[in-house]
Amino acid sequence: MSRGGLQPCDWIPRCRETPVAILLEVLSNLGLEKYYPNKLSLQSVLEVNKSSIYEKAVLSVDEMPFHFLRKLFQINAGCRNCTRSFSSHDETDDSLDLLDLYTACNPSENTGHPLDLIVGLFLCADSFLQQEMGLKMSLCQFSVPLLLPHTDNNQCTLMLWALREIVKEWCPHDLSQSRGFVEDSIVQARMPFFSFVRLKNCSLSKSQFVNQILSRDQQNHNMFIHRDMEGGALTRKLSNGLVEVCWFLPCGRENLDVFPEPVAFANLRGGICESLVQFTFLYEVSNAVFIFLDKVEEKEHHILKALQDAKSKLYFVVHRKESVAENMMSVQKTLQELAVPRSSVKIKDSRINTAEFSKKLCGAIKTSLCSIKNTMSIADMREKAVELGLSVDENKTLEQKKTAEEIMRGIGVRSIPHYKKQQLPLQGENWKRLSQLEKKECRIGDVGTDAVEHYKAQLQEEKKHIWEEQKQQKASQGMLAFIETLSTSNREKRHFFLKWMKFRFNDHSRDKLTSLCNKFKEQCKTKDAKLIAEVDQALLDSSLGVEHYMREMGLHYEVSVHSDDSTNKMSHLPEVAAEMLLDGYPLELLDGVASNVPEKWVTAVLMELHEKVGGKSRLLVLTVLGVQSSGKSTLLNTMFGVQFTVSSGRCTRGAYILFLKVGDDTQQELGCDFILLIDTEGLKSPELAQLEDSYEHDNQLATFVIGLSDVTIINIAMENANEMKDVLQIAVHAFLRMKEIGKKTICHFVHQNVAGVSAHNRTLTDRQHLLDQLNEMTQIAADMERQPLIQAFTDVLDYDMENNNWNIPGLWHGTPPMAPVNTGYSEAVSEFKKNLLETVGKQRQSSATKIPDFVQWMRSLWKSVKYENFIFSFRNTLVAHAYDNLCKEFNQWEWEMQKEILSRLTAAELEVVNANNEGGLETWNTLVTLKKAQLAEEIESQKSKMKEKLSDFYRKRDRHANLMEKYKTDFFNSITSLSNEIQHSVNAKLEGSLERKIALRKALDIIQEYCGTIEERVMKLLSKCKDTQLSDHRLREEFDKMWASATANVPTLKEQDIHASILTQLKRNLSNRNVSEDLQHIEDLKSFGRDTFKTRIDHVDSLMKKMKYMWTQAELQMFADNVIETSTQFVVDKTKSDDDYHDSLSRDLLQRIDESLNEGYKSHRSNIRFEIDLKLHICGIAAREFLKMHQRFLSNNDPRAQLEKYKHQYLSDFLDLYKETDHCQRKANDYVQFCIKPAIEDYMNRALGIDIVDDILTSCHSVEYSSRSCFQHNIQKELLLKDDFEAFVKYIRHYEMYVKDWIFDQVLQKMRDNTLCELKRKKLEVVVTKILNAMKEASNMLSDDNENVPNLVCKMRKYLMQDMAISEEAEKRTLFQIKSTCQSFTQSFTASLNTLKKTLHVEFSNIEDIPETLNKLAVKPQDELFKRIFGCGHQCPFCKIPCEAGGKEHKKHHAAVHRPQGLGRYRNDDNKELVETLCTTDVQTDHEFIFYDGKAEQWVPYKEYTTYYPDWHIPPDATIEASDYWKFVLVRYNKRFAQTYDAKPADVPEAWTYITKEQALKGLKDTFNMS
Repeated sequence: MSRGGLQPCDWIPRCRETPVAILLEVLSNLGLEKYYPNKLSLQSVLEVNKSSIYEKAVLSVDEMPFHFLRKLFQINAGCRNCTRSFSSHDETDDSLDLLDLYTACNPSENTGHPLDLIVGLFLCADSFLQQEMGLKMSLCQFSVPLLLPHTDNNQCTLMLWALREIVKEWCPHDLSQSRGFVEDSIVQARMPFFSFVRLKNCSLSKSQFVNQILSRDQQNHNMFIHRDMEGGALTRKLSNGLVEVCWFLPCGRENLDVFPEPVAFANLRGGICESLVQFTFLYEVSNAVFIFLDKVEEKEHHILKALQDAKSKLYFVVHRKESVAENMMSVQKTLQELAVPRSSVKIKDSRINTAEFSKKLCGAIKTSLCSIKNTMSIADMREKAVELGLSVDENKTLEQKKTAEEIMRGIGVRSIPHYKKQQLPLQGENWKRLSQLEKKECRIGDVGTDAVEHYKAQLQEEKKHIWEEQKQQKASQGMLAFIETLSTSNREKRHFFLKWMKFRFNDHSRDKLTSLCNKFKEQCKTKDAKLIAEVDQALLDSSLGVEHYMREMGLHYEVSVHSDDSTNKMSHLPEVAAEMLLDGYPLELLDGVASNVPEKWVTAVLMELHEKVGGKSRLLVLTVLGVQSSGKSTLLNTMFGVQFTVSSGRCTRGAYILFLKVGDDTQQELGCDFILLIDTEGLKSPELAQLEDSYEHDNQLATFVIGLSDVTIINIAMENANEMKDVLQIAVHAFLRMKEIGKKTICHFVHQNVAGVSAHNRTLTDRQHLLDQLNEMTQIAADMERQPLIQAFTDVLDYDMENNNWNIPGLWHGTPPMAPVNTGYSEAVSEFKKNLLETVGKQRQSSATKIPDFVQWMRSLWKSVKYENFIFSFRNTLVAHAYDNLCKEFNQWEWEMQKEILSRLTAAELEVVNANNEGGLETWNTLVTLKKAQLAEEIESQKSKMKEKLSDFYRKRDRHANLMEKYKTDFFNSITSLSNEIQHSVNAKLEGSLERKIALRKALDIIQEYCGTIEERVMKLLSKCKDTQLSDHRLREEFDKMWASATANVPTLKEQDIHASILTQLKRNLSNRNVSEDLQHIEDLKSFGRDTFKTRIDHVDSLMKKMKYMWTQAELQMFADNVIETSTQFVVDKTKSDDDYHDSLSRDLLQRIDESLNEGYKSHRSNIRFEIDLKLHICGIAAREFLKMHQRFLSNNDPRAQLEKYKHQYLSDFLDLYKETDHCQRKANDYVQFCIKPAIEDYMNRALGIDIVDDILTSCHSVEYSSRSCFQHNIQKELLLKDDFEAFVKYIRHYEMYVKDWIFDQVLQKMRDNTLCELKRKKLEVVVTKILNAMKEASNMLSDDNENVPNLVCKMRKYLMQDMAISEEAEKRTLFQIKSTCQSFTQSFTASLNTLKKTLHVEFSNIEDIPETLNKLAVKPQDELFKRIFGCGHQCPFCKIPCEAGGKEHKKHHAAVHRPQGLGRYRNDDNKELVETLCTTDVQTDHEFIFYDGKAEQWVPYKEYTTYYPDWHIPPDATIEASDYWKFVLVRYNKRFAQTYDAKPADVPEAWTYITKEQALKGLKDTFNMS
């Protein structure tokens, strides 16, 4: 029994367990049992989750495997030390007593041997993870499994497939002089193969000796795990029988290389007796086998004796122990029987240390190398493995291998360029030509002809022809086989096939590319651009990989989309590619050879992926930019464990994307479901910098990928500092462009090859220098992009010199190819990744983009990248949607604010109307001043609320608000402008109410005076007639005499001299223009505005302008006509109200004329004479109309006429009093008719307008008025469907009037649909209820029923003062001498009110008076809707398209689509033909237009239009179809427009004549993003 009751360690029973049980136990301890066998996938390892981001100590055995994988995929050579984190043996007490030596368990035993961990992982990993593990282990310069043991040591697998991915470069000494190199797959390369095995009794560590052999001098690197490494002394449970392999590869320098050529070294774990099959295999395939031993046992002796050719192949490494002489006897016996030469025996004793003995072994290997004639590759070992009964891992891939080889069968007899032309024709010259044509469409500035639209049409025709040729290309047999194999539902077979394609392509192209790369380097020394371009093209032509077949597959899909074939056999391809993306394969985003993006293909693939993940496709997009060969791809590979191609050449061009799944535990933190990595070719290749389009290509690429990315890493290799300056210039330019279009990227600078613990402090000066360079480059880029306000890099990005710079040490620890990856590199990259992902969620300016938005952004970005002027060319659907959404929201907030103020204004006006007439002017002025102040306070409050809503909109991250950043100030300014406009309107209306009250006061005083006289005389007449019996006829005669006498001298209201008032306003308007002499002889305006206004030659000044006038007179005339028409309409609209004229009306009119003249002056260059004549003409028209308005007001409020309205009531009162009849019901009827009905009508007129607008904005018509772009779409669509030429002319020439008329017609149409009737009835119900409630409240306030009716009605009126304006004078007249009780009057009043209600219901059904009703409303719906969608009213200076920008205070006017300039009356100077060119086309060209700067006319380039019209933004059309609508209109009405504009028809391109109405409508729909 053990001391202290302790049980012996359980290692003894375990030894008796079966191999399967041991395997399962070890896997269970490691937490891998659920993955056995081969269930652990590569994708699960690559998933981005908390454990892959944050470094966490290993606390248990089951955490070891994934810790190891994480570190391995970071290429961290410390991954094998994963037991260190939780092993406690360092802290245990080593002072054990004698009993502990035999009974105590090793405290680290449960951690497991590192080789058991590796074997366990390989057993659980699927084939693709095994390949990645092998590749990463090779990069760490670890040995990799060659023969992997199973549960039984004699069952093992040749890991041929697992090693296929490893490709190495080396320089044999025979190539060192030429500086050539060899690149080959490690399983394909033939090289000497040395195996190291041991016998059962062996005290030497062969692994340690091999490590020393492979390491130069004293710099030992542990390729093989040995006993002196951490965990290396533990008992192996799974890895006995494991054969590992590693390689020595020379760098070409004799003083550094151990061997002059590549050599493979294999190491068998465990004795040869335990793993006889493995030993036999190694003996058969090796050039030499080194056997390590202390002595030879009998069984081992027989095994060795049975070997053939043992004496020439075997080397014995004997550890001689002086105390054990019998060991040497067994060794001597074996050596003699095998006849092993003395040179093949190396004896290690205590007199020689490990380093010296390693040199002896190394010398033996070198000697052996000289005699080796035959070598084999690992691939050649397959047959021997099968012969010995070993399994081969890639046997299950043979079917896919065969398919790949069949596809590539033709390469052997043809050159790769020829093969590509035959097998992959779609990506040939036609595809490149299409890319060139698309660029030409975007860059037409160098077109040497005026017929730009014809040129664009020719380009379109050529593109169409090329697509037709592409359609004729049939898929080759190889391509069909490729597609068929990829389309299999078995993903594993698909992956095997793609891998074999990759391996075979690499094998075929490797030799050719290597020689071409060497040739390329030689040519670069000559600096002959032509030769460099030729070799560069040869490199591209000779490159052949899976990406070329994938590109061809994508182009087949593109062709199928362009085809009308209903049986589309390629429609399933996006689904296949989407599955591949989810499986970790990259997708070519930008074809760097043709410099083109296959948009339809990429879009279809990404949208399919979006569907497959159920819409959970939030993306974090990350890219790395840097100089060629600066380690960009290596950085990404190390950060995320992926495998982007790492190449020192420029064979791979363009950009590739790769999706990484984000784990559930990290999605919320990162705010995304996938990380999308973009890998690009290197920028600023010094060799290719001499080529003509090198800088442009790099600039496009940088702008494109930076524009797509949320995070951009600028990779700076310190040895490429000069080239890096150019890259920084390109990147800064791209960042600036992104800022201007609303995309703000997070940027980090990674400085590679910077090491040392004080590197961060030592590089402070360098970081400051970098910032200075960035600031300098920012200023240069800002000048180029015409952004003068940007002066520093921090104006472009949120850049912090400390937190946005990272120092990364060198990648290699030593000299490649034998150098392992520097652990410091891996650790620094890991720290960088952790910090980047930790902070990215906090720093991102908006919510994560989902795939559909990413696709839209990508397409718009690529379109704009192709233009010379990116910022002014950028048009994006996402931006358009976001802008439109903001406009819709803004319009809604605007209406909510206006509605609130209008409601309060209505109440304020009512209060002014109801103000005590006895109060006088001063009281009324005080009241109006108070109401102005109260409303100003409310406007300010509403303004603050609106600004807060706008701020909230920008704070929300789910609406692309970041894209709207540049419009933020515009909308805030628009809020201020709106509040000022509302304040002005409120003040004007309150002043108008006051003026109306003052004007009515005069009439009211007269009426009151004469009503008092009449009432006195009625009572006198009643007294006179009371005692006599008179007939009704006689009574009426007496009353008429009395009435005539009483009203004989009623005065009339005095008429103002309206003409004189308006003339006075006109003179004040022109007082600062030195034109008093021109106006002093004008006494009135009566003679002006009667005839048609005609422009004259003296309306322009200079001789040149007078000459120009001769052929542009029609344009000036049209401008004048337009101003007259809109001004007249303004006057007509104002005169529709029942108000009196006041001078503010003429001031507003003159202000509108001034605005029109200022806008038109840039185009028409008229003089002051023109302005005076035009204003006199318009004021003459206005004077007559305002006079009619004034006379109508006087007529409506004439005291005599008002008194006549009361005559019948007084007569009835007189007759009732005379006859003493009950007049309660009649009085109630009269009160309802003459007091309540007008009040109800006034109430309806005040409130109904707001209700109508609300109804329209919440009905099916709401979309039409939701934003200006929606409105434009609808109005233009209706225009085309109406097919009315005159309507088009009015829309183009008189846009404002057309819109007003259109809105009014729409409102009429909506109201005729029983809507107005329903709204009136609802309002009537509300007001009647208010009146009845007021009457009830007034009745309840009566002290008794004997109180008189006037008091009752007065109380009721006061209750209603906040809602209605009941005339107090009419009330007095109506209730004159009422004798009824309050109760009876209340009953009669209720009955009369109900009768009135029924009568009004009937009247409401009359649709004939709808126009009149609308014009009488205080808030006119048509005006409110017009203000909502009309905007600033500015029109394009070239084509006259109206501005659609939101708000009114925007910095830039813009429109979704422009039109041929001929529609805006532009004609060619030479032939007078209408100009067919679109201004969106001309702004890209060197064509010129005439601009007048106030002094002289000059011809200036269209492309510099922003200098002359800085408030207009006119980007190129988003697509060639965008302007189809207006092209169709011009073609359809070409002759009629020419006739109307007094010009010749436009010379339109033939292609335009084929545009159909349906295409025009589709172009319109797409342009305005209408779904």
